[in-house]
Amino acid sequence: MRALYIGRFQPYHLGHHAVIEEIASEADEVIICIGSAQRSHELENPFTAGERYLMISKSLRDDGVFNFYIVPILDVNWNAVWVSHVQSLIPPVDVVLTNNPLIGRLFDEKGYEVRAPSLFNRKEYAGTEIRRRMLNHEQWADLVPKAVVEVVKEIDGIRRMENLSRSDT
Repeated sequence: MRALYIGRFQPYHLGHHAVIEEIASEADEVIICIGSAQRSHELENPFTAGERYLMISKSLRDDGVFNFYIVPILDVNWNAVWVSHVQSLIPPVDVVLTNNPLIGRLFDEKGYEVRAPSLFNRKEYAGTEIRRRMLNHEQWADLVPKAVVEVVKEIDGIRRMENLSRSDT
């Protein structure tokens, strides 16, 4: 079975990691799509697709997960063609795993089996919460895999977010 999992991963966190590890243990291959791949250097989307790719791949490999492929997906801002856009960039998949109602609906309408993966401590394992903690110099590193902390340090991600949060007035 080949499974599809889509997220923005801003940043990749332990909730994502647990879901993908679970999917990878059941599927032969996991296609991980980095959604909104063109978005970066914004408070809501501070990391580039390449940085998110590193976060995901290093984290999974560190934990011995190798049956995955990562595909960045640009937004097309047209729901009627979005699934076709994704299909053009990935190999065929047997199942789509998502908790996003819109993504689930769009793939369901195209005849895909859609399943909702387990959620893991969604209150803390949320990109919005992690980014808030980063900006406020609160503890965030325990909410992400070690490789994510390393990538954020390597790219000076906290300083980037601080710069993005400043006003020009």
